[in-house]
Amino acid sequence: MASGPRVLLLAERFPPDIGGLARSGARTAGSLVRLGARVDVVAWTRAASPGALETVEDAGEVSPFAKGVTLHRLGLFGQADLSMQHTLDVLGYLHARRRYDLVWGHYLYPPGFLAVVFAKSAGLASVLSARGNDVDQLMFPPGDFARLLWTLERADVLTAASADLGRKMAVLLGRDPGVEVIPNAVDTALFSPGPGDAALRERLGIAADEVVLGFSGELRHKKGLPFLLAALTEVRRVRPACLLVIGEVRARDAEHLLSYRAEHPEAAARIVVSGALESPALIAEHLRLCDVYLQPSLWEGMPNALLEAMACARPVIASDAGGIPEAVDSGKNGFLVPKALLNHLGQACLDVLGMPASEREALGRAARERVVARFQADAEAAVLERVLARAMPRSSA
Repeated sequence: MASGPRVLLLAERFPPDIGGLARSGARTAGSLVRLGARVDVVAWTRAASPGALETVEDAGEVSPFAKGVTLHRLGLFGQADLSMQHTLDVLGYLHARRRYDLVWGHYLYPPGFLAVVFAKSAGLASVLSARGNDVDQLMFPPGDFARLLWTLERADVLTAASADLGRKMAVLLGRDPGVEVIPNAVDTALFSPGPGDAALRERLGIAADEVVLGFSGELRHKKGLPFLLAALTEVRRVRPACLLVIGEVRARDAEHLLSYRAEHPEAAARIVVSGALESPALIAEHLRLCDVYLQPSLWEGMPNALLEAMACARPVIASDAGGIPEAVDSGKNGFLVPKALLNHLGQACLDVLGMPASEREALGRAARERVVARFQADAEAAVLERVLARAMPRSSA
């Protein structure tokens, strides 16, 4: 379907960046290609010189999700305003050569705002995708409410990672804009149940008698970093345990670990950080080591990492932030802790770890069944196809 629409997707993060936002961007771009679109992605990076534009002709080289996507990585300047102005110049340069039909902003700011600005200036259709806490960040100080509202009002089609995000956008607009909920999709063949790899456990230095509390992604405050540390402390008062961070700790949040290490040196020594894992298969291997997976987020869209852990049939404990309750039925396929009561996360861990093995296994099976039923690629593709038809009705007819 080489005659499909040309789509320009702007992403704040894209592989090889880690985290759910990067993976969902790659997955969206790759899914659009499989629907017949010709997709270019522009993503910012600090790995390139400021203002430098680097092109990867097939982004399948950096992510298996993005096969067939052309990736343009743009070096950031030290100042956000310079980066944004330069980005608009680059978008104009690319459009003159590629002739796009649709501009897609993946995350509300800055990519969503710039996508709508560029689309309006070039006379193109635009799609805006809310992914996580981007609505909340711009709603409240020091966020820019006026910019948020301007962007929402002028996008041709609004999409969201969860129904919760869609409701928030409808509240802000004072009307129902017909937000399309694009469910995150998990490769359930890759993220699947199985025994933990003993050799991997040994390489990570996890003792045979330790229970593994797991977290996946970029650990930072919004993901509940303080509550994870407090839970580790509480669990270790009762039984040997470690916290396995499958990913990295955001640099500016590392101070929390330093202060924790000063107060709880023995517990801090049992925080195992894998570092960035480029392969989804490696992430799945690490998830299978977890006795319980934790997602104590303060703000959320629909976390990929949680769904991947559920697909691996891990017992999960999560907050009720954002769209998480759309995936987790508390007591049936996992447990929810209210955001206001995340100080009880440690006790929730002990309660789950104290369950008979058969009950924990049943919990994990139910978690996987939910992902298989609602968060597969075919469900995502159906919504994306509808979004394309709404954004460009003439070309989709």
